[in-house]
Amino acid sequence: MKTRVILLLSLLWTTLPAQIAGPNEPRYTGDGQLMRPDKYREWVYLSSGLGMTYGLVETAVANAFPERFDNVFVTPEAYKAFLQTGTWPDKTMFALEIRYSTTKGSINKGGHYQEGIAALEIHLKDQKRFPSKWAFFGFGTADQTAKPFPANSACQTCHAKNGAVDETFVQFYPTLLPVAKAKGTLKPLTGN
Repeated sequence: MKTRVILLLSLLWTTLPAQIAGPNEPRYTGDGQLMRPDKYREWVYLSSGLGMTYGLVETAVANAFPERFDNVFVTPEAYKAFLQTGTWPDKTMFALEIRYSTTKGSINKGGHYQEGIAALEIHLKDQKRFPSKWAFFGFGTADQTAKPFPANSACQTCHAKNGAVDETFVQFYPTLLPVAKAKGTLKPLTGN
């Protein structure tokens, strides 16, 4: 009986898909769309920005609406690897959770606090799938799958040009910037 069970398990194992994603690895649909990460809020929190913009059009649009918070999370495995090497390993995923801000509510008399989700974007390093190694995916507020942005999208172009480490904005992550400096992986930043 034990031999049959072992044989059955062996057969099952060899027929499973070649890539079984771990809990913090990217999962794709059959047509190559990224599946929304289930528990990205349990990843390592890196930083939050409020009302950040990178270009003239974004600045004009941002001025027309209340400022939004950008919360950034990264997979724990990628975070640990970055601390050791100053670079991001393959299958690194960043979650950019964009939330609405407000100033009035409860006992608050000044400043801003976060409200509902405006969008979720994933920045993913997958060297086998993407020619430039990295890709962006937009999930809106509740989409469960997303196609990658075009390779020449504004996000991809800006990150390739201005990313401090491997197309990522480490310059905005105060706990990781010293690591990149110490490991010698920080690109010279122009401020443009």
